[in-house]
Amino acid sequence: MHGGEMMLLQLKDISKSLGKFRIKDISVELPEGYIMGLIGPNGSGKTSLIHIILGLYKANAGELLIDGMSYEDSEVEIRNLIGTVLLDELFDHSATLKGNGINYGAYYENFSLETLEMYMKRFGLDGDRKFKKLSKGEKLKFQFAFALSYEAKLIILDEPTGNFDPSFRKEFFAVLKEYIADGTKSVILSTHLTEDLDKLADYILYIENGSTIFSGDIEKLRDSYRLLTGEKYKINLIQSDRVVYKEEGNYGTKALVTHRTRYTYDRELTVAVPSLEELMYFITKRDKGDKRR
Repeated sequence: MHGGEMMLLQLKDISKSLGKFRIKDISVELPEGYIMGLIGPNGSGKTSLIHIILGLYKANAGELLIDGMSYEDSEVEIRNLIGTVLLDELFDHSATLKGNGINYGAYYENFSLETLEMYMKRFGLDGDRKFKKLSKGEKLKFQFAFALSYEAKLIILDEPTGNFDPSFRKEFFAVLKEYIADGTKSVILSTHLTEDLDKLADYILYIENGSTIFSGDIEKLRDSYRLLTGEKYKINLIQSDRVVYKEEGNYGTKALVTHRTRYTYDRELTVAVPSLEELMYFITKRDKGDKRR
């Protein structure tokens, strides 16, 4: 992580048993002013981890600090700092959007109806409409507008973008970038649409089966791997402990390999920096089976 910056979120060895499923020893730090992508296959524990960060689940072990505070000592202060966009519908269905804003805004000391109305207008939402009349995407837009209306320092979004139309997704990313631009606020965006994060995220927390696969700077993650394409026998010459996973296709063999700057590659191999989607694909394949040597 970047030195000398204020840490907005600190998780240290967080564990939680949820029936047969376990979150195991997750540690991550998110400084102020950055976006962290939370990725992993369905059922990997992303939503459970978000519930721990929101104080909805209490961890069995480990330490959680938000802006240096713990839920045990400062729950009210923390709740004022966090904004959420979740698939659960937390608002009053029979009230209008403006009514919901006023009613729920009363719980947040920095709530501004003016700010809420500004974002609703920007997102194409009519404050006089009843919440129950909104589509799924519109309900998430309203949650997003509300989260932006009380100066939350940390906004946590759980799989929102799949319910947004393409034109709003562009706007959504622009607003997130504006929101963190002053360097004091941060975002956690959980998504399976990894192409969103390739352009947006500064940090990545990649979890699978409740455990961390990777945590840290997205550039460092990309620098740690290369995607090779070429003839099978050329790829087979690479040291086997460097091969994360390989698969044969119609156009040769593809392999995800660990990378260091000192490594060189056969000139007949195509060498590329993998996208997050490619990284997840190959790592998930590896964890489900063998390396297909």
